[in-house]
Order: sequence, then structure tokens, then C-alpha cells
Amino acid sequence: MTSLFDRLWTAHEIRPGLVAIDRVILHERTGAAALTSLAAAGRRPANPAHAFVVMDHIVDTHPGRGDRTLMPGGEAFITETRAAARAAGLTLFDIDSPDQGITHVISPELGIVLPGLTLVAPDSHTPTQGAFGALAWGIGSSEAEHALATGTLRVERPGTMRVLVTGRLAPGVTPKDLALHLIATHGARGGQGLAVEFAGPAVTALDMEGRMTLCNMAPEFGAFTALIAPDEVTFAWLSGRRHAPCGALWEQALADWRGLASDSLARFDREIALDATDVAPMVSWGTSPAHSVALGKPVPTREAAGLAPESFDRVMAYTGLAPGQPLIGLPVTGAFIGSCTNSRLSDLRRAAALLAGRRIAPSIRKALVVPGSQAVKRAAEAEGLDRIFTEAGFEWRESGCSLCFYAGGESFAAGERVISSTNRNFESRQGPGTRTHIASPETVAASALAGAIADPRELARA
Repeated sequence: MTSLFDRLWTAHEIRPGLVAIDRVILHERTGAAALTSLAAAGRRPANPAHAFVVMDHIVDTHPGRGDRTLMPGGEAFITETRAAARAAGLTLFDIDSPDQGITHVISPELGIVLPGLTLVAPDSHTPTQGAFGALAWGIGSSEAEHALATGTLRVERPGTMRVLVTGRLAPGVTPKDLALHLIATHGARGGQGLAVEFAGPAVTALDMEGRMTLCNMAPEFGAFTALIAPDEVTFAWLSGRRHAPCGALWEQALADWRGLASDSLARFDREIALDATDVAPMVSWGTSPAHSVALGKPVPTREAAGLAPESFDRVMAYTGLAPGQPLIGLPVTGAFIGSCTNSRLSDLRRAAALLAGRRIAPSIRKALVVPGSQAVKRAAEAEGLDRIFTEAGFEWRESGCSLCFYAGGESFAAGERVISSTNRNFESRQGPGTRTHIASPETVAASALAGAIADPRELARA
């Protein structure tokens, strides 16, 4: 019997190891390299209408930014990518575009990603877009050049996994918590190299933004890609998007998309079952998303963490923590809400609901909100969310990747402990020596108010 992944792979496999690529998205950190190399070889994109270029990774997010970056020499990445995109005749979402934003936020917003497509981008979190029943994965610059020139890529067929999530998430528990629970339970290599399909009633109960958050964290699980079968929730979300089919073509597309699902007896190389009722709000304690526990639990022992002594000692030295130390109440001096994981409108609404009428702790040195796209920013401002954030003490920024990662630009300080809605808490991920704890936007908001890691459910009950 056939899985969703099998259907997508078979539809795009030209011959073993060679797959047709429907969409290519580039960003300014790697876009110029792929496009200038392509031009130097005397080639042009095979299908320029299906290739897109985004300014998101190193752009400054302060108001009035222009081409300015906080990364030394970063302006060259922007100007060279812009020139190369225009020369190649590609659609460019430039800094001043009303459609600008993070790749994995604007592609769904505009209907660039659609069920049944293959989509690649030089970014590890491209599997985010598998939430729409697409086959999406991250690539390198040379692969991007090949995909642009030929509309194909050499790819070894991955194995498959199904993560079946039964039950329902409890109030106050988010898809981010579900993702961290999965990774903490089964490890950062639990889905190594596999195409992971998320399924079950807890998954189908999620809205599209929640599904994107879940798929976004699949690379932290080691997965090649992530998938969720499209359904009526998917179709309603895509209807009317700029690059989605319309009219008779929409009806034809729906007829095809409704067949994009795994058969009831489909076989997978691995299967994992989770009960959503077992999931609680999560927070990381170490230097991997796998180093996460439920709020209220302490830093685990080395044995409970499953780490070798030297690895555990390094994590403890970097984080400045000790086994058995409580995480609730651990002081933080920075807070960040943003990234391709948690910067969509629903994320901002939930965080703002906790912040309304309150003020962040005086000990918080820097707190900022970076919307995932200009469309999200406009919608949030129309609802007054920006005022709630600024009145609470957060900075309100332009859209971009921002403090999700340190690329020689803006950062938190060395040794600073911060709470973040991002997807990675690696050493120096948000600045040299910065100690990052990842969690949901709600937990970030609650912790900023307390000046320490806090449980957002306590605020919701207040």
C-alpha cells in the first residue's frame, strides 16, 4: 500500500536518483553564489517563473533599514543577489517589497508552495512547507544552481517514518511543545535522514500555522523532510492565494490534491506513536533541542539525558547549569519572539494575549518581536498587537530572520541567558557565548514578564 511520500516521489522521479523540481527559492545569504555561478557557466534558469528570491537572512530588522545590515560586509550579499535575480528574470521579494519576509512564511502566504509539489531552498528549515502536502527539503548552493539550470536534482531516496499523534493537545500546550516533546523523547537523530509524515487526530486538529511549526522542527529531529497530508483545512487556507490555481483550475487541483494521502495500510520503515495528552509546555536546558524537558522539571542527570560524560560536562559548562537545578525561576535577561518557527500571526496573537496590560521585568535587557513577513506585520498592526508588545516593553521590528541565528550581525551578549521562540539552541546560535532556552511564544512572553523562565499557564489562569 502507498504512503503520501511514495505518491509524491513517484510523481517526480524521472529515473532512480533523479527527481523533478517544481519550485526553487533562494535567499540573499546564498542566492548570489548560485545565480552568479549559473550565469558564469552561460546558463539561465530553466523555468524562471517557478524560481523566487527572498531577502530575509541577514537583512536588518530595525525600521528604516534599507540595504543596511548589522553583519560586516552584508550589504554586498544583498546588492549582488538583487542584481543577479534581476538579470536572471526571477521574482524578487526585495527589502522594500510588501511581500518581503522569511522564506518559509511568505511562500505559503503567497501560495508558492502547493500540495503535491517539490520545493527546494538553501535553508535547512525548508521542510516547514511540507505541512501543505508538498515534498520540500533544504539544499546547498551548488544544488540550487543545478535545480535552476535543469529543473531536476540528484537525490537518494530516503526511508520513511510515520509519527502518529493520538489524543488532543491540552489548553496552553502548543505545536512547538509537541515538536520539542518528540525530539526530547526520541533524540535529535530519531528521524535521521527520513521522510517523516505527521499524522493522527492531534495533527489534523492543528491549524495550518501549527502544522508549519511542527514540520519546521523536523530538521532538529534529523529528518530529510516532513509531510502532512493536505485536507480541507489546507485547501481553505490556500484558496485565493496569489500563486494558487483559481477558477476551473482550482477545482481540478482539488480533485488531485484530495488523493494525496497515505493508504490506511501504507508501510513505513519506522513508526512512532505519541499521545498528545502526555505533552506539556516544554523548555530546553542544554545545547540541542533534544535537551528539553516539561516546564516544572529540573535539569536532568547525565544518565537521564543519555549523554557521554564529556558531552554532558561540556553542556553544563556552557549553560552554567547543574543536574537537578530547577528551570522554572531561572533568571533570563533577553527574550525573542520570531523565526520561521513561531513568527506567524497566530503566534503573535497568543503571546500578546499574555502581555496585554503587563510590563516585562526590569532585568530584561533586550526583548523584541520580529514578524515573519510584512503581511504578518500589517495584520498584527491592524489588530493593535504591535502596541501591546511595545507597551509591554518589547521592540517591534520589520520582518526577517533576525536573532534566530548569529551571522556576524545582531546578537545577544556573551554569557547572557535568553528565552527564544526559535528552533535551535546550539552553542553561540544567537551570539558568541549566548545561552539560549527555546520554547513557545507564550513561554517567552511569560518569562519576559517574570524575568525568569515561567509557565504561561499560570498567567492564563490569573
